[in-house]
Amino acid sequence: MKFDSGKILIRPRITEKAAMQAESSNVYTFEVTKFATKPSVARAIREIYKVTPTKVNMVKLAAKKIMVKGKKGKSARIFKALVYLKKDDKIEIS
Repeated sequence: MKFDSGKILIRPRITEKAAMQAESSNVYTFEVTKFATKPSVARAIREIYKVTPTKVNMVKLAAKKIMVKGKKGKSARIFKALVYLKKDDKIEIS
């Protein structure tokens, strides 16, 4: 099976907290597939953004109960990766 970095990373997670972490601590947050592992995320970051992560942490966010237009439902379960970079490295997320 060939490694496909485009299928590991879904998208960058752009929130206020993620932006503050990127500025202050050089930590970037990405939504990943549920099959992603730390080494596969690090390899995908190297291939796509041309920077080498120093550390990768994986976080699972549980689904939440929500109500939309009077109907009950659940939000999707989210898997995210926190990618730590060296002080000089940057990732441009637009």
